[in-house]
Amino acid sequence: MFYEPGKTDHGLPHDPFKACVIPRPIGWISTLSPTGTANLAPYSQFNNLTFDPPYVMFSANQTPSAAQKDTVVNVEATGVFCWNLATYALKDAVNATSEQIPPEIDEFEKAGLEKEDSTLSSVPVKGKQVKIPMVKASPIKFECTHYTTLRLPGNPPMGAVDVVIGRVIGIHIDEGVFTNGKIDVSKTVPIARCGYFEYTAVREVFEMGIPGDDPNRYAGLEGSVKGNKEIQRRRMEGEEEDVN
Repeated sequence: MFYEPGKTDHGLPHDPFKACVIPRPIGWISTLSPTGTANLAPYSQFNNLTFDPPYVMFSANQTPSAAQKDTVVNVEATGVFCWNLATYALKDAVNATSEQIPPEIDEFEKAGLEKEDSTLSSVPVKGKQVKIPMVKASPIKFECTHYTTLRLPGNPPMGAVDVVIGRVIGIHIDEGVFTNGKIDVSKTVPIARCGYFEYTAVREVFEMGIPGDDPNRYAGLEGSVKGNKEIQRRRMEGEEEDVN
């Protein structure tokens, strides 16, 4: 089959677009409003962008009345946010925090989640620096600073799409999720969004080595900051050519 989105009818009972790009990591984003109210919401269009320095992004559709999501409002007002890994054990809380509720309601409290203070990220509230709350039970958390927001046009009645890009400045990892120095997905069991209202739980992985033996490529694919710095050192000292 073939169809042109927005122009021709796909002829299916449900739109297939989101079901084509799966699984999608969940951006479980926690923020703090300028007045000190905690906010927590999941976004199924989330990913990392690069690793040295690390950046992540999430996108949030504006409401039919062209109002921004509370998460985006808070990020742009305060300049900081945190990402919390959404796991199978926390799936019901993730779902509970997806409900659209008034901005003065604390989603952590509504979902029965215990908070953990961030280390580096805070917001000035009534003359005091208040830490951004994170989901204590989540085994992996990122602290991020707002880099930019890209706004993509949407077809009415949907408003624009806010694509928020943040630089990761701090990473929290529960030591219990490591096996032989690597994060073990059988211990974290992250959930990811599929199509429609379907999710998946990641419980097993397999490895494939890329063809060739270029150590520079392996450093980049692993996302090794240490390896990247070593490549730069060798180039600066003339030990290897700067090639793409």
